[in-house]
Amino acid sequence: MNVRRSAAVLAAVAVFGSAAAPAAFADTASPSPSAGLPSGLYGDSDPKFDGVFRQSYALLAQDAVGVKPAAKSVDWLTGQQCASGGFTAYRADASEPCDSKTMVDSNMTASAVQALAALGGQDKAVEKSVGWLKSAQNTDGGWGYSPGMDSDANSTGIVIGALAAAGEKPQSVKSRDGKSAYDALPALSMSCEKDGGAFGLADVKSGKPAPNADATAAGVLGAHGKGLVVDEAKKEAAAPKCAKADTAEQAASNGTGYLLKTLAKGDDHLMSSMPGAKNMPDLGNTADSVLALAAAGQPEQAKKSAEWLAKNSADWAKKSGPAAYAQLIFAAHASGLDARDFGGADLVERLNATGPAPQTTEKAADEKKDSDDGGGVSVWWIIGVGMVAGVGIGFLYSGNKKKQQL
Repeated sequence: MNVRRSAAVLAAVAVFGSAAAPAAFADTASPSPSAGLPSGLYGDSDPKFDGVFRQSYALLAQDAVGVKPAAKSVDWLTGQQCASGGFTAYRADASEPCDSKTMVDSNMTASAVQALAALGGQDKAVEKSVGWLKSAQNTDGGWGYSPGMDSDANSTGIVIGALAAAGEKPQSVKSRDGKSAYDALPALSMSCEKDGGAFGLADVKSGKPAPNADATAAGVLGAHGKGLVVDEAKKEAAAPKCAKADTAEQAASNGTGYLLKTLAKGDDHLMSSMPGAKNMPDLGNTADSVLALAAAGQPEQAKKSAEWLAKNSADWAKKSGPAAYAQLIFAAHASGLDARDFGGADLVERLNATGPAPQTTEKAADEKKDSDDGGGVSVWWIIGVGMVAGVGIGFLYSGNKKKQQL
């Protein structure tokens, strides 16, 4: 499965114990026969833990690059919504109403909101989900993975992105105690002296907060009011200085500095902090860091890390599925790289191939226009012949298998 918000799930493990572990460690979920899955769903692995998540990422990434998704893929996502407006990971029978046993959570709901808001025409679904998110806000202004859980930077960050995508002002969405997400984020930031200004995450064993790169990337992105689609920063901001995080802005500055140092130390990529993962590059969270750094006005390191991903992500993305391709598309967009030529791979084409064929793409429209304007033999026909002649010349992939994102 593809779980970007692994840090948030690890927080759930720390609170509730091993009962929450399947979602955190479902990286090797056994594939299900495609015939047994809904035709509108992206990916062919078991959607039990990530169906809504990977669908939302896939649709949002397609929209970001000018692809109009298949209608049935959008219908599948909206059909997963509970009457309350919240989303759970997967409902095999969406005709059955959600009940008290349905594990609706902030991360699935927020990712669906970002996708549906971007696609347009889904105002009612978006409005219901935003209403549910507001009802799940903690008194400190932040969000936990599930209602009742303590706020964490990952969940708070992705919800901020959803609120912004839906046209809300995150700073105006307040709890019954009058607190917003920007009040919660500083409290989730750690010290400069001991922890480098990172955002923290509860350790699974001790339950105590520890510096976490994924939580930091989410916290920085949220503090800047950004969702998953971040425009490339055109100008390098001043080097961040770590100081007491009295505000969300300072917490973001501290977190940015932490990411810059961690990525530089790791040859432009992060290493996995998941239990049992030793010396394993963390491609998903490296992609998240690219978004955070672009939002923070640090295009130089954002591009370096995206270029590292372009060289090392092919095998990981192929094994991980649609959400991984979507993450790489987001990283390419944020760093100014070409998602259609990312280390030699067309990420858009590969994402599209994991689900129902999209309705239209900007590329297809451009090709048709060029063909119509040619009046004779289309230049795209000539290129196509060349491509056929080149079949069999593959790419040399490097990378490591690590499906991580929630």
